Amino acid sequence: MDDISPTDAEALREETAQASPELAEHDRAAQLEGELAEARQATLYAQAEVQNVRRRAEKEAVDARTYAATAFARDILSVADNLARALQSIPEELRGDDKFKGLVVGLDATGREIESVFQRHGITKIAAMGEPLDPNRHQAMLEMPSDAAPGTIIQEMQTGYMIRDRLLRPAMVGVARGPE
Repeated sequence: MDDISPTDAEALREETAQASPELAEHDRAAQLEGELAEARQATLYAQAEVQNVRRRAEKEAVDARTYAATAFARDILSVADNLARALQSIPEELRGDDKFKGLVVGLDATGREIESVFQRHGITKIAAMGEPLDPNRHQAMLEMPSDAAPGTIIQEMQTGYMIRDRLLRPAMVGVARGPE
């Protein structure tokens, strides 16, 4: 069988093809159906990937718009802190003094305006006093003996802020320590 000439091999192939044209046609149809199924599957995967990329891009664009002011907001927090400290440091007797009344009223108005701007941009203060310590929102700076339950915030050293649902700056707090 090893000594078949190339012309004999070709003749044998032609005979087989003529003997079973339906079989060859069926094999070709099955092959084409398989290729079609693969092409459909590849198309579905490509469409799903395009849709995922589009959704991801839309979410990133929304996040960029929502949180674009984060760095600026962090910088402005120190201004708000300094203004609040200035207002707290004004003694009551000076608040009523006619010489300082305009200054005090102006500082109060500026403080309210900053709070209003923060509110418009989704920047909110983090509640701290009396709350249990939440490491996602509070930064414990010290523990102090207290009658409060251990882990309860009993002192706020610096106000914390959120920008929408993200932490902008944690509240720096003092926490009640358990009995020794």
